[in-house]
Amino acid sequence: MAYRNQQEFIQALEKAGELVRIKTYVDPKLEIAEITDRISKSGNGGKALLFENTGTDFPVLMNAYGSEKRMCLALGVQHLDDVTREIEGLFKLLSAPKESILDKLKLLPKLGQFASWMPQVKSGRGECQEVVQTTPDIGLLPVITCWPKDGGPFVTLPIIHTKDPNTGSRNVGMYRMQVFGPDLTGMHWHKHKVSAKHFSEYKKTGKRMPVAVALGGDPVYAYSATAPLPENVDEYMLAGFLRKKKVELVKCITQPEIEVPADADFVIEGYVDPTEEAIWEGPFGDHTGYYSLPDWYPRFHITAITHRKNAVYPATIVGIPPQEDAWLGKATERIFLAPMKMTLVPEIIDMDMPVEGVFHNLVIARIRKEYAGQGQKVMNAMWGAGQMMFNKILVIADEKVHIQDYLSLAQYVFRNFNPATDAYFSQGPMDVLDHSCSKLGFGGKMCIDGTFKTDEEIDNDQYQLLVTRYDSLSESLITDRFPEIEKVNLSLLGKKIPCLIVSVRKNRPGHIRELHETLCELEEMEGIKMVLYVEHTVDANDLPVALWRFCNNLDPKRDNFLAQKKSAIDPYKKFVCLGLDGTRKTKEFDNFQRDWPNIIVADDKTIAAVDKKWKELGLGIFLPSPSLKFKDQMYGEEAVAPAS
Repeated sequence: MAYRNQQEFIQALEKAGELVRIKTYVDPKLEIAEITDRISKSGNGGKALLFENTGTDFPVLMNAYGSEKRMCLALGVQHLDDVTREIEGLFKLLSAPKESILDKLKLLPKLGQFASWMPQVKSGRGECQEVVQTTPDIGLLPVITCWPKDGGPFVTLPIIHTKDPNTGSRNVGMYRMQVFGPDLTGMHWHKHKVSAKHFSEYKKTGKRMPVAVALGGDPVYAYSATAPLPENVDEYMLAGFLRKKKVELVKCITQPEIEVPADADFVIEGYVDPTEEAIWEGPFGDHTGYYSLPDWYPRFHITAITHRKNAVYPATIVGIPPQEDAWLGKATERIFLAPMKMTLVPEIIDMDMPVEGVFHNLVIARIRKEYAGQGQKVMNAMWGAGQMMFNKILVIADEKVHIQDYLSLAQYVFRNFNPATDAYFSQGPMDVLDHSCSKLGFGGKMCIDGTFKTDEEIDNDQYQLLVTRYDSLSESLITDRFPEIEKVNLSLLGKKIPCLIVSVRKNRPGHIRELHETLCELEEMEGIKMVLYVEHTVDANDLPVALWRFCNNLDPKRDNFLAQKKSAIDPYKKFVCLGLDGTRKTKEFDNFQRDWPNIIVADDKTIAAVDKKWKELGLGIFLPSPSLKFKDQMYGEEAVAPAS
């Protein structure tokens, strides 16, 4: 369904019991983020929050997309899979043979629908231009500061519009914007993004690049700006398809080359000068749960700010999962499953991105397997599919297991997995926010083929894995022999998952590799197929946190080691175990030359301030700060962890 504006969406949230209005004054600097973090982690995403007293003329809407129910409300569907099925039906209709005139006539209504989804530029001004600041001051907006070591306030839900100077084609993306002054922000577009390509083209011309930033409006706009669309597909066509109504656009006042949604709450108009020096932008507490560190990015000069009357400023925070952005990612997972299935990976049945993998780090694919090597075929296809190129760990299962049942999935994958032959390592482009890579934006990838194996895929001559025999394995047996190991998670073994998670205090170069080889010499280890190593500050028995830290800190190609030895029971067989080093990397122990970021934790002053005013907020039972759990996992207090 189409919402007339953001206010109508807020009313829908309230009617559904999904919104809490907060009338007490809450400071946009750190306090709004701290309250939102508590609510978003309170179970099932908590509620959307409307902060009505921000010390400015405008309320702030937070956590609006932060649950499956609210994501469905934003997209106007009952279930996210409804969109998947509709897209799949479209693909089938368009690709079916058209042999008769009747077959072709069947397409006409659908073609009419396509036309109705295309964005339309209307004349005159839109609601987004009811009030015009010709002497713009972004400081009049309640731009939030999310985390204590952030470089400053950041616009976190900006819908950024640019155009290719050669073709005039529009791109709509979402890139954070750090505020530096009344009319100056950074423009944080990564080199892989389409807006960055537009910027490169403007560099060739030497001309100023017009840019416009929309905030608010129909909630589907913000989602469409994050969607991994091909470059030649207009994001507002996707928005029109999702809302079943075309998006009406109006020309900006000071940057008329750019059109923006007429129903937006705010529009920030301006330009980027490609001949100008970049600005040092960051740090920023990012969706990985770590700070992304400062770097040079273009300057965005604001030429006008317009807004509708009674505008509401939308924002979000990202950080240690789960957060609101997990549900934006879940929508993408479901919506883009159909195009991937129909165009790139026809054997794919389902896909899942666990929240601990923070989008790209961990992806699970379920395929219909029919022949030997199909897992590797899918691996290569997925790593070549748009933003899936950033994926770090890919797990492939087949139709015999449901991948959303993580226990059954892990049991099935490990039953089929031979560490010697079914783990594949590669290198390629990575998200620039991945701090584990030795080189910015380039690092290792791993695929675990957990599908059933055909006769052709079983290498009988190379390795024979034993049946499990780790009944006598205990935490004390390991920690007594290896004092650097502080905790061992053995819980998976009792669930028939031959995998250990080990918290270790690393103290020398090559330590984890040596430890893994020595640990695997224990007779009691035979049958363990994989050991995941995390740093000593992480509780190995806290599975969600351990997996989140592990996935972030691992470069699979660099940080894997395979231990193998003759079996103590049968000398004709080999015991093989894959070790993966998910600890922090340093120059001292790992020859790691880049800065390593800290995890994102609220400061004590902000936590105390929110504790004090909690009863006034109308949010029910007191919720302690989630940051308290992570205080002892930090290295120092700054955004960059100490070098050693």
